[in-house]
Amino acid sequence: MASVVIVGTQWGDEGKGKIVDLLTAYADVIVRFQGGNNAGHTIMFDGHKFILHLIPSGIFHESKKCLIGNGVVIDPSVLLQEIDNLTSKGIPVEPGRLLISERAHLIMPYHKAIDLAREAKAGKTKIGTTGRGIGPCYEDKIARRGIKVGDLLDKELFHEKLSEILEEKNFYLEKYLGADGLSFDEIFESYLRMGERLAPYVANVAIELEKARQQKARILFEGAQGTQLDIDHGTYPFVTSSNTVAGGACHGAGVGPTTIDEVMGICKAYTTRVGGGPFPTELSDDTGLHLRERGGEYGSTTGRPRRCGWLDGVVLKEAVRLNGLSSLTITKLDVLSGLDPLKVCVAYEYDGKRLENIPGNIKVFSNLKPIYEELPGWQEDISGIKKLEDLPENCKNYLKFIEEFTGVPVNIVSVGPSRDQTIVLRNPFES
Repeated sequence: MASVVIVGTQWGDEGKGKIVDLLTAYADVIVRFQGGNNAGHTIMFDGHKFILHLIPSGIFHESKKCLIGNGVVIDPSVLLQEIDNLTSKGIPVEPGRLLISERAHLIMPYHKAIDLAREAKAGKTKIGTTGRGIGPCYEDKIARRGIKVGDLLDKELFHEKLSEILEEKNFYLEKYLGADGLSFDEIFESYLRMGERLAPYVANVAIELEKARQQKARILFEGAQGTQLDIDHGTYPFVTSSNTVAGGACHGAGVGPTTIDEVMGICKAYTTRVGGGPFPTELSDDTGLHLRERGGEYGSTTGRPRRCGWLDGVVLKEAVRLNGLSSLTITKLDVLSGLDPLKVCVAYEYDGKRLENIPGNIKVFSNLKPIYEELPGWQEDISGIKKLEDLPENCKNYLKFIEEFTGVPVNIVSVGPSRDQTIVLRNPFES
């Protein structure tokens, strides 16, 4: 029996989807515990590319059970579209294989309308939200006026809740944001119809996980986004609206912290970021362009080009501490081939002082100068290498540097997008 949490160590887009898909073969239950359809996992399956926003990637494996926890915010139209898309391509998504927490909150049309209108109004101060209503939905959850998946199954309760909140939301949209109001009847009827379709999938996910543990199942918790997008510990306010760190798996799925056996951090061999916010190692030169083009660094959800830069070791060390990482997976190592020298940020400089940790002041963070350590690069194409010992010496030294700098072992190395382009030194479900 093992429970493994996978988290991103940077600003998201670290390649978690591939690693989750890889380890799913050894797990029995796969759980999504936070975020919404602002996250996208790109999976290569049976020669085809799939982008999943809500459904765990374990859905590609017939014997696996996939759970969406209470910490996720769900746009039912997106979820149903994913179900229909997978089904049309011969991948069954039956109730029982996919279960949705009755306690997960619903993204409503007014959440998306508010999200878009706020960004339009903000102008230069916008934070780069995907406009999918994630933040406003979490706001209502914390303000205790949200609508949950289970509410759709009670017509009277849903009517009561929607009636109470829509008048306020329309006033805010029209009078403050200058946007159009929304129709109660349209929302009510469309969500009831979607609720009818989702009803067979609705369950108490926390209880399902307890049953799985009693049956000694192997459980994989699938995180979204990355550590520096955490609402509490990230580069606030340029963050997402949920707790992306490993602790979020506990309250986002309904399990206790002592049930977690391992936390695996996924780290790209360099650093990327989508949207606004500080990024100390960002490169606006040919090297940055090389990383973007060789790495295919375009958002899987939005298609936006990602900002690219050298590996930020300070950010990585922060992720080690905040998540209690027991192992690291390094992805896209092949993208660094041909670059020499390589650089890793080991500290920051601000106002003539050396900083070893990320400052809490966003203005300070926005004006940091990275302090780099240079390492020799390699020219060889490593995308076909299957064993660690066959990697170029400088490539192995780069991995060794990361291990020594963070104090965490590298257990998996990805050298390409396909599942077989992966060097597994230790599998958390087999050790």
